[in-house]
Amino acid sequence: MPDDEIQTLNRPKAAPHQALPRPAATPAAAPQPQWLGPVLIVGIVLAALNLRPAITSLGALFEETRTGLGMSGTVAGLITSVPALCFAAVGVTAPRLSRRFGPAAVVCAGMAAIAAGLLIRPFASNAAGFLAASALSLAGIALTNVLLPVIVKRWFPDRVGTMTGLYSMALAAGTSLAAAATVPLTSALGGSWRTGLLVWAVLALAAVLPWLPIATAARRTRAAEAAAGTAAGAQADTGPRVVRSRTAWALACYFGLQATGAYVTMGWLPQIFRDAGVSAATAGVLLAVTMVMGVPLAFVIPRLAGRMRNQGPIAVTLGLFGLAGYLGLYLAPAAGAWAWALLLGISNCAFPLVITMIGLRARSSAGVVRLSAFAQSTGYLISIPGPLLIGALYQHSGGWDLPLALMAGLLVPQVALGVLAGRDRTIEDECGMRN
Repeated sequence: MPDDEIQTLNRPKAAPHQALPRPAATPAAAPQPQWLGPVLIVGIVLAALNLRPAITSLGALFEETRTGLGMSGTVAGLITSVPALCFAAVGVTAPRLSRRFGPAAVVCAGMAAIAAGLLIRPFASNAAGFLAASALSLAGIALTNVLLPVIVKRWFPDRVGTMTGLYSMALAAGTSLAAAATVPLTSALGGSWRTGLLVWAVLALAAVLPWLPIATAARRTRAAEAAAGTAAGAQADTGPRVVRSRTAWALACYFGLQATGAYVTMGWLPQIFRDAGVSAATAGVLLAVTMVMGVPLAFVIPRLAGRMRNQGPIAVTLGLFGLAGYLGLYLAPAAGAWAWALLLGISNCAFPLVITMIGLRARSSAGVVRLSAFAQSTGYLISIPGPLLIGALYQHSGGWDLPLALMAGLLVPQVALGVLAGRDRTIEDECGMRN
């Protein structure tokens, strides 16, 4: 990784007239083109919009897709677990790829992989082909998941909270849009599940376009700095060893527990309401309310977190909202359904909080890329058993008392880990590194 991506980014805030983006200064940093700032912001937003439609659009048409491809129950279960597996397995490769090609080039390739997978999978004739195409898209999502915090830290080091909020809001909007619009779009376009899935490839292709010039400009900068001797390969691996950092482990476990809660909510909340006597249509709307809550809060929470030295109080507050929501589902699931949906929607905004903390808990881009890869990959591995365990408890007990008690119980260590992860320190300090 070039020197400009491994040195400390604690710089004074840019003066109002200075253009963005602006990477960490180096003695021989190449000048940045004026168009790069606006294009990079557009690219970040479009990339974030595409990080979930591949998953939520399939969820909306899963029964039709399963029937159309003749999937067995085992294969269908495998497809539902593939996202977390891909995010964990592919995400760990992001630091190496980023060092070799640069984060902008890898994000560009990730966008292309998402688009290619979404273009191919509607034409699959069997479950194996569909699974392979889905895995291609998910691999692109995994790389982009890890590297967007790095892009923000590298180019917007003084605006980590604001930029993280922007792309977290876009991610939440993409999630909600695909979940809500896939079925109506499918009906409007003729009723075929293949067409309903294919339409999201258009959004992914649009996201590739701004990243092509961004990656080209970044490559020229790397080449110029290498020629000037500021990108010495000898320093490419001087990033911190995150496994030695207690903060890194706290972030990873916090990420895993919040992801567990989010997956359980997306997968099981409508069934909880339906079993309480709420109609299927209303249960779907309640889930949409929970997901939509993430759109405005995903922008507000990172900005607030970025202004605080310690983000622990936010983690505690979000956890308390979640506990109130689960308690309400336990005591009066139907009577207070709208309130519980809102409370759980607020609690699920732990995701933009943890993404913001990843950017704040490392001083350098090299530290952020390693921390992001470690926290997300480890966290997604932790989240895999959660929805399966909740389903098993539901089937075994015949009700939701035990599953809800488990989810409420998991919020206790989640809050404790959020307090640990939110402390004002960096992984470089904990690993004894000097930048």
